[in-house]
Amino acid sequence: MNFGKQVLMDRLAVAPYAERVSTLPGAFDLAAASAWGAMEARWSRVVRIEQAARHIKGIAAGFATLTDTALRAEADRLRPALLQPTARLQPHVFALVHAAVERHLGLRYHPVQLAGGQALTGRRIVEMATGEGKTITAALPAAAAALAGRPVHVVTVNDYLAERDLARLRPVYAALGLSVGLVKQGDEPAARCIAYAADITYVTNKELTFDYLKDRIATASARGNARHRISTLFGTRSGGLLLRGLHVAVIDEADSVLIDEARTPLIISAETGDTAMAEMTARALAIAKALADRDHYLLDTTQRTVLLTPSGRRLIAERSTGFTGLFRAQHAREQLITQALTALHLFDRDRHYIIADDKVQIVDEYTGRTMPDRTWEQGLHQLVETKEGVALTGARETLARITYQRFFNRYLQLSGMTGTAREVAGELRAVYGLKTVRLATNRPLQRRQLGGTLLPDQAAKWHAVADRITAVQGQDRPVLIGTPTVEASEALGRVLAARGIDHVVLNARQDAGEADIISGAGAAGRVTVSTNMAGRGTDIELGPGVAEAGGLHVILTSYHDSTRIDRQLFGRAGRQGDPGSCESVVSLDDDLFQRFAKRLAQLLGTTRLFRHAALPLLRWRAQTAASRNNAQQRRFQVLSDERQEKQMGFAGRE
Repeated sequence: MNFGKQVLMDRLAVAPYAERVSTLPGAFDLAAASAWGAMEARWSRVVRIEQAARHIKGIAAGFATLTDTALRAEADRLRPALLQPTARLQPHVFALVHAAVERHLGLRYHPVQLAGGQALTGRRIVEMATGEGKTITAALPAAAAALAGRPVHVVTVNDYLAERDLARLRPVYAALGLSVGLVKQGDEPAARCIAYAADITYVTNKELTFDYLKDRIATASARGNARHRISTLFGTRSGGLLLRGLHVAVIDEADSVLIDEARTPLIISAETGDTAMAEMTARALAIAKALADRDHYLLDTTQRTVLLTPSGRRLIAERSTGFTGLFRAQHAREQLITQALTALHLFDRDRHYIIADDKVQIVDEYTGRTMPDRTWEQGLHQLVETKEGVALTGARETLARITYQRFFNRYLQLSGMTGTAREVAGELRAVYGLKTVRLATNRPLQRRQLGGTLLPDQAAKWHAVADRITAVQGQDRPVLIGTPTVEASEALGRVLAARGIDHVVLNARQDAGEADIISGAGAAGRVTVSTNMAGRGTDIELGPGVAEAGGLHVILTSYHDSTRIDRQLFGRAGRQGDPGSCESVVSLDDDLFQRFAKRLAQLLGTTRLFRHAALPLLRWRAQTAASRNNAQQRRFQVLSDERQEKQMGFAGRE
C-alpha cells in the first residue's frame, strides 16, 4: 500500500448537505501511515517559492493601480473560471488578495506567507513560527475557495481570536465582493444561520462541531438520501439547518484542535429530570471515602483510571444493602462508585476545574480557559458538584456525539496552520490524511535558549523563579512565566507578592481580560504569570526600548506532556526576528515527572550531584511516556469510533 497517498477511503454524502463520509483506517493502516507521515515530515525540505512569489507580486503590482470598483470587477470576472477544477488561476487569486491586503491593511505578503497560502489549498498542515502572520496567510486559501463558490469555515480555538481575525480581514474580503460571518458562544440559531450563509465564516472548533451535531439531531429521521428528498418534497422536515455543508475548513492552531482536543468526544445531551441524583451521588461518595487505596481499589494516575479489587467489590455490596435504584444492580453501583473515586482522587479543584458563580466549571487543560457550557458525562460532573457542595445540575442523556477525528474528516477540503506540528506529523497523516509542511521564518530567529534548572520541590522552584524575574526585570525586560494550572499560577503569585514584585496573573479566573493583559505583556519590566492561555494565537508586541534591552524573556515552570506544547510557550519570545530568551525552571515533584518518570525523579532526589545534568534525561523519559500514553488514547478513540460506525451501519443508521 502506498502510504504517501491519502489513506482515508471516502465517498460523498449528499444528505442533508455536502460532506465526506470517511472510513477511518484500521489498527495496522493507522500505525503504518503514522510511521510514514513522521518520516515524510522529517525528510521534507522547507518550502521556498521565491520564483512563484515574484510572479504573484508582479500580477499584484498591476492590480495596485485599479480603483476599488475595478478590483471588485476583476474578482467577479474570475469567479466563473474558478468553477472549473482544471483552472490554473491560483496566482491571479493570490495577487487579488495581495492587492486588497496592501490597500486596506497596509501590509505586503512575504514569500513565506505566499508559500503557506499555496500549501493550504491542498490537504496539508503548515508549520509557521509564531508571529509569521498566519492570520493573513489563511485569507489566501479562504478567498480562493470562496470565490469559487465553496462555503469556507476558518476555525479558531476561541471566540476572541475568531472575532479579532474577522474584524481585521473584513475590508479585504469586502474588496473582493465576499461576505463574512462570525459564530461565537451564546449566539441564537437565527444569527448562526446568517453567519453560516456567508461566503467565509469564522468560528471556533467547539461551536462548529456542536452546530453540526444539532443539524444531525434535527435531521435524525431524514439523513438517508431518499428519506431526505421525500421529507423535503412534502415539507415534513422539522426546523432549519445551521450549516450549508462541510466544504472547506482552514484550521488555525491545528495541532491544538486535531491532536490535543481529540481525546474527548463532543456530546450534546439533555437533562433527564432525575430527582434522586443528589441522594445517589452523596451515597456514592460516602461509600467511596470508606474504600482504601490498594486494598479496595487501584489508582493509575498515568492513565487516570480506577480499578476495583475483589475486596472492594465485596465492601461496596455490603455498604449498598438496603439502597434502591442503581445500588441494587452490581454493575451499575460499581460503575458509580468508580466514578466517585475518580471525582475524589483524579479531579482536583483549581487544576481540572474551578468554582465560579457557585458552579463547577471545567478548565481546558490545554488552553487554561474555562468551559462553562461543558459537563463531564456518566455522573462524574454531579459527583464533583457533590464533593464541592454546590448545586447539582440534572442528570443528562446523550443525544448526539462525535470526535474531532470523525468530524473534521468529513470536510471535502481540510487544511490547517500551527507553529508546532512536526512532533505529531505522523498522526496527522494517518488519521486526517494531512501532510505536514514546514516553512522557514521570514527573518532569522534570534531567540536564545538558556537551558533548564531542576529544583527539589515546588517551594524551591517558586523562589528560584522569583530570583530569575528580579534579575531579568532589572534589565528593563518583560517576563512571561508559564504555569500548568490555576493553583500553580496563584501559588507563584503569592511568592511574588511577598517579594514585592509587581505582576499580573492570567488564568481561568481572569480570562475576561485576557486580550488586555497579553497586549501589555511586552512592556518594559512587566511581569505576567499565565496558564497556557498565553500560549496560543496572540502575539506579544514589544514595548519601546525592549528590543534593545534583549526582548521578552519566557520562563517555563513545568514541562508539558509534549515538547510541542513547550515550544508553543517559548515561541512567545523572539517573534518576527525580535530578540528574546527562554528557560525552564522545574522541580522533581512536578506532575509530569511524578506521573510518568516517578522512579527516576525519586533517584535524582537522593543524588543531588547529578541532578541538573540528568534533567534532559528526566524530561525525555517523562514526555516520551506521556506522549505515547496520549497517542494511545487518541488511537483508541479512533478505533472505537470505527467500531461505532460499523455498529450503527448494521442497525440501519449512519
